[in-house]
Amino acid sequence: MVTLAEVAQHAGVSASTVSYVLSGKRSISVGTRQRVERSIQELGYHPNAGARALASNRSNIIALMVPLRTDMYVPVMMEIAIAVATTARTHGYDVLLLTGEEGPDAVRRVTGSGLADAMILMDVELDDERLPLLRGTDQPSVLIGLPADTSGLTCVDLDFGATGALCAEHLARFGHRDIAVIGEAPAVYERHTGFAERTLDGLRSRSRELGLRMLHRPCEGGYDAMAVTLARIFDERPSITGFVVQNESAVEPLLALLRQQGRAVPEDVSVVAICPDQVATQASLRLTSVAIPAQEMGRHAVEQLVAKLEGRGSDDVVLIAPELTIRASSGPAPATS
Repeated sequence: MVTLAEVAQHAGVSASTVSYVLSGKRSISVGTRQRVERSIQELGYHPNAGARALASNRSNIIALMVPLRTDMYVPVMMEIAIAVATTARTHGYDVLLLTGEEGPDAVRRVTGSGLADAMILMDVELDDERLPLLRGTDQPSVLIGLPADTSGLTCVDLDFGATGALCAEHLARFGHRDIAVIGEAPAVYERHTGFAERTLDGLRSRSRELGLRMLHRPCEGGYDAMAVTLARIFDERPSITGFVVQNESAVEPLLALLRQQGRAVPEDVSVVAICPDQVATQASLRLTSVAIPAQEMGRHAVEQLVAKLEGRGSDDVVLIAPELTIRASSGPAPATS
């Protein structure tokens, strides 16, 4: 391995000058800096991460807290995580992935150990137990998600309230008057997870304004759970002609069950999904959907965090506007509805 002393000898400068070029702690002339950087590149020198952290009091690591729960759709979470990692790398940061359901303990571990320079938190609840710790530390952080109180926090998320409203508007425009929302697993609502609660709020408020009757039923996902949920929906409200699905694992079972019952989509029943484009386009019927902009969310979160690390950021809430793409699963309500 190439050492710092060998870089100094190659560039014709002292070892301390090379160190100052790497840390940026002192002003170095442009010519000397370029000579040192050229030697670093030609020799293939990589500073020791531990030594660099000691010298600069920075680890160049971002901690990403993403609890991998069984009731969440993991591919979306991992797509966001990959976007965070790739964007962080372009800014010179590596990512430490924390996947346990540790809650506040994970925040304490990061802030108390110097493991990372900053944090990004996912799976945010409306009254998230981690938030008081974030507000009480000087360590920069960004939430991918929206709690009930965003004061003193930087947040990035899809505007799920507007997403719910957009789905209601789309079905109302086609003449549907009775709609059902097939939601996430019950535990997601029991935790008051932000994205699910805000989607429901948007659906409910816009449905009231548009004169729609709305029914919401959580679902574990999978064929058996979906069969029970769908039977309950039609038993309670046989006039349902529109579905909004915010549960990726329930999408295909719902379409299969509707076919088995002789309900044609979209002639008899319309289906709108809130899901990644890949899920919508690869379903057995191409679904009208509002996409989850996972890559954009991850990229925005890192850019907000880097700005804070560089002293030019502020506590902002960035909400990404939803976009609904009409495909084959939605159409006019049947004339008999």
